[in-house]
Amino acid sequence: MQRNADLNPVASGLLALASAGDFLPLEERAAPLFDCQSCGACCSYSSEWPRFSTEDDAQLDRIPQDYVAADEAGMRCDGVRCSALSGEVGKSTACGIYEVRPDVCRACMPGGDDCLMARKAHGLPTL
Repeated sequence: MQRNADLNPVASGLLALASAGDFLPLEERAAPLFDCQSCGACCSYSSEWPRFSTEDDAQLDRIPQDYVAADEAGMRCDGVRCSALSGEVGKSTACGIYEVRPDVCRACMPGGDDCLMARKAHGLPTL
């Protein structure tokens, strides 16, 4: 009986590589790790980005009013920078409301498309 590896001419080479142990599991080959506290680019990218969308009233009530935009549609920004961001982008930053930050902020993952786009806009390395 033929095995799937026998039907695929590349499979035997892949099986040999796997047997040799010269590979890393996918989770160890992931994109480079970015330290958000030495970046902050996503929090200083666009005044349209930190918009409220999926938060419920209880979540929104926990965000200090000083950080909420006048139209209450999202976070207040100074130019393109979220008012909750402190520090210098690309050096050392922190979120003043990290524990209660909006869902859009929680969704931006280090090394994800949004992160890389913001890093590029600030001239920060993306690899």
